Amino acid sequence: MHTRLRSTFLAALVFLTLGGQALANTLTQNVSWTIDRPGTTTKYRVVAYGDSIYAGYNGSISSAAKYSAPTVDAEYLSALWNADIESVRRAKSGAVASDVYNNKIVAERSYMQASNTRVVTFEMCGNDGLQARSAFKGQTGTCDDSVLTAAENSCKTYVAAAMDYINANAYAGVKVKVISNLHYPGYAADNVQSSCKDPNTGATVNMQQKFLPALARMNFVMCDTARQKGFKCADNFAQYMGADYDSNGDGIVDSEGLRYVDGESQASYVARITSTLRPTIRDANSHFVSSGSSYDYIQSDDTHPTYTGATVSAGLFGGTTGTGAPRYGSFSGGKNPIWNQFGHERMGWAVSVYNSPTP
Repeated sequence: MHTRLRSTFLAALVFLTLGGQALANTLTQNVSWTIDRPGTTTKYRVVAYGDSIYAGYNGSISSAAKYSAPTVDAEYLSALWNADIESVRRAKSGAVASDVYNNKIVAERSYMQASNTRVVTFEMCGNDGLQARSAFKGQTGTCDDSVLTAAENSCKTYVAAAMDYINANAYAGVKVKVISNLHYPGYAADNVQSSCKDPNTGATVNMQQKFLPALARMNFVMCDTARQKGFKCADNFAQYMGADYDSNGDGIVDSEGLRYVDGESQASYVARITSTLRPTIRDANSHFVSSGSSYDYIQSDDTHPTYTGATVSAGLFGGTTGTGAPRYGSFSGGKNPIWNQFGHERMGWAVSVYNSPTP
């Protein structure tokens, strides 16, 4: 066996042997997919940096969803601008915020510097939160909240750094910059008591009750920092966790009621999420689009968004660069027919609402 081929095979074997341990670290999943619109050769670019969410992770070490959220947005842009749109996803499954910032946004800045780039979007902090949650769940004795605080602080630091870096380095002709915030994976599963005990009461704590405020503070940081630094915030928490009808009779559709409001205080936002509108929050495994109809936004791993359609090579064995015709030629009311039926479709639509009318 050729030395290079043997080395690649052994690396793959080690990866497969380690299995979950390897995936718990990082798995690069880069994809470039162009929406090839009939009748035009003009091409613009969407650049998306992030972790497994934007990657379109589906549990595989070799493939990912073709239509993850950034490529869904590219399809909306293709119709809006009557142009070919290249969706460039520079993603690393398992990466914490510092890793996304340093090894994707900074190290791979050339992708957003291309002169045809018109949209730059990123997401991060999910793995900071997941790792902190796992650490907290593993505690016995007296509960130590420092793991949650550390995740919040890291998120705050690197979200701001990412926005500053993108503002300083993205092509000057970029029209829109968007951050996607966090849904709450495993919301229903977290409605159990901890193994550790609260230092003040000596009682175990409800883990959903413990984690929701921390997640709310992280999401507030993302959206409010976006407001301050010229970004838009795709509020995936609201889009995933709130129903698309008014379940509590307050006159506001639940998914709208949960959204971050520009300029509101952190105290106001956190109170709204964790108290006032808490009864309207539902696990995204059953996202209700009406009182009698729901769709599953979360895959069987209870973490990653659902998707529809084919997969592409992305991961241990390389990435895909390809083209394909748009699935839909036009959009009634700015929404494709399945905009609310899959997690990635919903996230892609949430990013698309900020698209500029012209390139």
